[in-house]
Amino acid sequence: MNRQRTWSRIFGALRPYMALTIISVVLTAGSVIFTLYIPILIGNVIDLIVGQGNVDFDRIMPILYRILILAAATGAMQWISGTINNRVAYSVVKDVRSEAFRHIQTLPLSYLDSHQSGEIVSRIVTDADRFSDGLLLGFTQIFSGVLTIIGTFAFMLRINVWITLAVAVLTPMSIFAAKFIAQHTYSMFKLQSEARGEMTAYVDEMTAGCKTVKAFGREARVMEDFDEINDKLSKYSLRAIFYSSLTNPSTRFINAVVYAAVTLFGAIISIGGGITVGMLTSFLSYANQFAKPFNEISGVVTEFQGALASAARLFAISDEEPQTPDGEISLGTVDGNVKFDSVSFSYAPTRPLIKNVSIDVAAGRHIAIVGPTGCGKTTLINLLMRFYDVTGGVISVDGYDIRGVTRASLRANYGMVLQDTWLRAGTVRENIKLGRPDASDEEMIAAAKAVHADGFIRQMPHGYDTVLGEGGDGLSQGQRQLLSISRVMLSLPPILILDEATSSIDTRTEHRISRAFTKMMQGRTTFIVAHRLSTIRQSDLILVMKDGDIVEQGTHDELLAKGGFYAHLWGSQFDGAE
Repeated sequence: MNRQRTWSRIFGALRPYMALTIISVVLTAGSVIFTLYIPILIGNVIDLIVGQGNVDFDRIMPILYRILILAAATGAMQWISGTINNRVAYSVVKDVRSEAFRHIQTLPLSYLDSHQSGEIVSRIVTDADRFSDGLLLGFTQIFSGVLTIIGTFAFMLRINVWITLAVAVLTPMSIFAAKFIAQHTYSMFKLQSEARGEMTAYVDEMTAGCKTVKAFGREARVMEDFDEINDKLSKYSLRAIFYSSLTNPSTRFINAVVYAAVTLFGAIISIGGGITVGMLTSFLSYANQFAKPFNEISGVVTEFQGALASAARLFAISDEEPQTPDGEISLGTVDGNVKFDSVSFSYAPTRPLIKNVSIDVAAGRHIAIVGPTGCGKTTLINLLMRFYDVTGGVISVDGYDIRGVTRASLRANYGMVLQDTWLRAGTVRENIKLGRPDASDEEMIAAAKAVHADGFIRQMPHGYDTVLGEGGDGLSQGQRQLLSISRVMLSLPPILILDEATSSIDTRTEHRISRAFTKMMQGRTTFIVAHRLSTIRQSDLILVMKDGDIVEQGTHDELLAKGGFYAHLWGSQFDGAE
């Protein structure tokens, strides 16, 4: 994303808060004007006390009161303006972060599969914070700085034109220095943000897989990879900080030289009677204020480079192409008739995976899908759930092309238990009721008892109110899977998808819950993906897949009688014996 488009997106995000922004701008302008008027009053006071015996208290005191009132009003306006700016800044970053996270929900799985979760987290959390701090909060500094420059210039012209021209010619030198440095900082801050995202993703990945790393003794290799990313992040950070840290001292040095020159020039004119001591004091105050915004603006511009890079990375998520649009039809409760008509699919155009698959499944039938790893079993399920869209052919449910119906209404008719279980951070109760939040506690407990999960749940510290960690930390894989099955048992949709649903459950428990599965599957269309062929012997139809094709289909007995690929798979598991 180029800078111009990034700025356009930033101003677009500010639009809902334009009224507050205008109020802040007005208050900032007022505080700047009052601040700039005070040196004139101070100069008048000095002129009233210069010279022995010339102190005029009667005229000084009203001026001092005015200074006090202006200072108090300036402080109040700055406080109110700062409060508004903070509210606008954090409201905007909240909106942008929400937009990015909401957009993630609409992205196709292909995007999420190709991007590390830690890198996405880094964009939404770290880059969003930097965007808020660097861009939005700095906006006020730039506005007040520009206004201060214009105001001080006007007041200086009023006091002495020639000294003002000298200041105006010399001071902008600091801007050129800042601009030269800023050109080198953007690329470094961009690389720093990318390296930070890579670091977040790697730490997230290695923390999640800590047990596996230790089990295979890969700690040293992991540390080497970490050190490589860490060194890269450190290198980019140091370069970015080096360039950005040059800005302030460079501009301060230039401004100090300008201030010394103006002081000398003003003193010479004052000796000649061209300016009073009080007005020279006021002018020097203005000269210092005239230079100060250049320092602030140059520093903010440097911070902008990092913030702009972070904003571009954050907006890039929202600009990703969303999944294909929903259809217009909203399905009610379906009967469960499912048809694959010449379905083809590939993750990459040059590598077809599913090729011309055609099956017609009547409502209430139980379909098992078997085959070697990587043959396309889970992909078939992903297409059925419309996690991916087919590249050829049609999948229909009760005669409706699933691309023509809303995803929410389609998936409301599915109940799915995957091999890789997912539990949210929350109570056991919340996790089981995820698929049917309006269910009563009695129905929830009945579902847990049906899959023999109630026993271990009640042994937990707070039973169904026990809070689980992220991903179900503290539970065994088998216990997580039982909770996932309880979730489906509670919702009981017309179509069930069981993808290795009992792979992490011991054989004894599997036999015990098989009766619950049998009851749950009665009258429901069921797709079962299984490696353990013993679990699908009673299926109405077994689809045997190999290299993306359905090479055989039939009942268990029919396929064994054929002596083909299924018989070979069965024999490899049971040595040819049933």
